[in-house]
Amino acid sequence: MHDHEALNAASHSPVLRAITIAVGLCLAAVLFGAVLLWPTAEGRESARETAAALGLASERIAAEIVVIEDGPCSYASEDNPQECRLFVAEPSEGESEGTLVPLPEFNLEFDTSLPDLEVGDRVILGYEPSTDFWFYADRERRGALIGLTVLFVVVVIALGRIRGARALLAMAGTLAVFAAFIAPSVLEGNDPVAVAVVAAGAIAVLGLPLTHGFGPTTTVALAATLAALGLTLGLSAAFFEIAAFTGYATEESMVIPFLTEGIDMGALLLGGAVIGALGALDDITVTQVATVAEVHRRSPGLGFSELVQSGLRVGREHIASTVNTLLLAYTGAGIPILLLFAVADQPLGIVLNSELIAVEVARTLTGSMGLVAATPLATALAAAVLVGRPSDHR
Repeated sequence: MHDHEALNAASHSPVLRAITIAVGLCLAAVLFGAVLLWPTAEGRESARETAAALGLASERIAAEIVVIEDGPCSYASEDNPQECRLFVAEPSEGESEGTLVPLPEFNLEFDTSLPDLEVGDRVILGYEPSTDFWFYADRERRGALIGLTVLFVVVVIALGRIRGARALLAMAGTLAVFAAFIAPSVLEGNDPVAVAVVAAGAIAVLGLPLTHGFGPTTTVALAATLAALGLTLGLSAAFFEIAAFTGYATEESMVIPFLTEGIDMGALLLGGAVIGALGALDDITVTQVATVAEVHRRSPGLGFSELVQSGLRVGREHIASTVNTLLLAYTGAGIPILLLFAVADQPLGIVLNSELIAVEVARTLTGSMGLVAATPLATALAAAVLVGRPSDHR
């Protein structure tokens, strides 16, 4: 008998029934919130029109570099000679397909954005129709990403089989929630925290059963996940308020308010922290519930407190590794920022006080506290379900 079968055998437990009802109420709340906050196309279209009017949006067109020439810059003079590099590209799509498009010149000495390109390289060009202006935007890397995605899918299915395929479906569902609900709903003017809470609930309620199947194990893990997520939200909201985070620490955050009026950038920051914490929570809760079930299967005579203690011994190891994982994930993404602060030669306290860094510290610590809380929650719920079986009262 596998570990999840121990919980399946406890399907008549009153504790499990209470947990199932609570999860059902959470599902109803998520559905109600999704209906209430579901976006129309108006908010996104209005933001797009505003971005275009402000010159913040432009078309993106695939092209190929056909000519590279070095020579005097257009603004060079005898007293101030400057060497520039000129790229000529040929769009491979759109109305300009097949025409030659000269791009703005790059100063070979001072321009740090000079791309390392050769004739024949595939690139992405930006085009602003209002000014008929073309510029280099990025390399064409969609082919590489598609290849990597195919390799990822093959590896996950080869090693995970059906469970791996279901995990991929859950991942696709998560991406769909981001694309179809979170971004359009926030652009519609809805409260970012409410949107994030509904989205996180939907991802958990749909993702866990899709990945791990429907059953008592998933139900208990889902209840612990939602409870820990609520705790994380409360801790994050309190600390973000105390720390007075504005949400304007990055260049992107300075642009967003111009696209849609009324967006609370601090709330958007808090919503992102909630979504970020969810990723590790379900891993903790599912593993912990399965661990408690396996311990109970091996030692069915253990009581509630003994079962909880045994589960927590394993859970503490999981907590230690997961907390470090969160830290590495947040700091790894911010290494360029850390380099800039290192060059500034500021005291550590001043560096940590910067909102850009302080936000990541807050996310790591509040998210970690949510993870720590998820372990005893999942352990206690699983133990309560298991020791409530009639056969255990001998």
